[in-house]
Amino acid sequence: MAYHDTEWGFPVADDRRLFEKLTLEGFQSGLSWRTILAKRENFRAAFHGFDFHRIATFDEGDVERLLCDQGIVRHRGKIEAAINNARRAVELVKGEGSLAAYFWRFEDVPPADTVPQTASTSAASVALSKDLKKRGWAFVGPTTAYAFMQAMGLINDHAIGCAFRDRVAEARANFSPPR
Repeated sequence: MAYHDTEWGFPVADDRRLFEKLTLEGFQSGLSWRTILAKRENFRAAFHGFDFHRIATFDEGDVERLLCDQGIVRHRGKIEAAINNARRAVELVKGEGSLAAYFWRFEDVPPADTVPQTASTSAASVALSKDLKKRGWAFVGPTTAYAFMQAMGLINDHAIGCAFRDRVAEARANFSPPR
């Protein structure tokens, strides 16, 4: 509840938080978000606070260390994707100025008649996924991208009648995406 009430859907411009969330969404693939959320502090410790510049320097020894860390999801492919994606994030920041400036280009405002929480992808999440994959990112399919967009405020997918839908809409209206 605390995650939903204080984080989910509110707009984020902090590169480290954006990288963290996209990485955790990749780890969540095939698992429940509750599992990942329960391990989030362990992930933060294991991945040095999701400092993608530091993660980009990880080597095979770090992969082995992470595979032995019982506090996180120990999946070689997801661990290697996180390291790869950190390297891609460093490249992206060099070209775009920040992760936030890049990700907010994919902000999604669905048509007014769209019922929230009925989709697992959108045209914007497909476009984001496709562009990230073209740039060499891994574990960033359209569903993962959509969940990331929901969580980081790039789309307001709080249910109609949810007490936080209007709060998120107001936060989005007052938010100036980095360009």
